[in-house]
Amino acid sequence: MEENENIITLVDEDGKEENFEVLMTLDVEGKEYAILIPVGADEEEDAYIFKVIHEGEEEYSLVAIEDDEEYENVVAAYEAIVDEDEEEEE
Repeated sequence: MEENENIITLVDEDGKEENFEVLMTLDVEGKEYAILIPVGADEEEDAYIFKVIHEGEEEYSLVAIEDDEEYENVVAAYEAIVDEDEEEEE
């Protein structure tokens, strides 16, 4: 992680670095996922979801979700949290 605990830098397959804000992490069916948005982006339109794979106490990797059903389950859990937060604000 970089200076800000909620900002991480990801490197794409072309070697290009991009900073992302960790919007939240959530557990779905016993697995951990991270919701990321590019720094300065609109969180609702530009969110990315990655599976968190722990490789030690403080080390982890973020991997793309390849299974459509798994992805849809995480999206549903994320949307439920967002909807709940919006209801609490009203």
